[in-house]
Amino acid sequence: MTRGSQRERDRERAAARAGGKGKNGDDGLTPEQRRERDGKALQEKAAKKAAQAAAAGSGGGAGSKGAAKK
Repeated sequence: MTRGSQRERDRERAAARAGGKGKNGDDGLTPEQRRERDGKALQEKAAKKAAQAAAAGSGGGAGSKGAAKK
């Protein structure tokens, strides 16, 4: 009978651990809203990367690593 209480305790601990972790698949957005949000994030990321590449490219000289790499 002592295993019963341990099993319940373990279930409670597992539920507590799982509660705060992981990806939440249901964020309250429709698939279209999710696509818009993700597309916007990707555009911002691409713009930031392009700005960094332009800043690195304007440094000039042979010291620019990966300038030809894509």
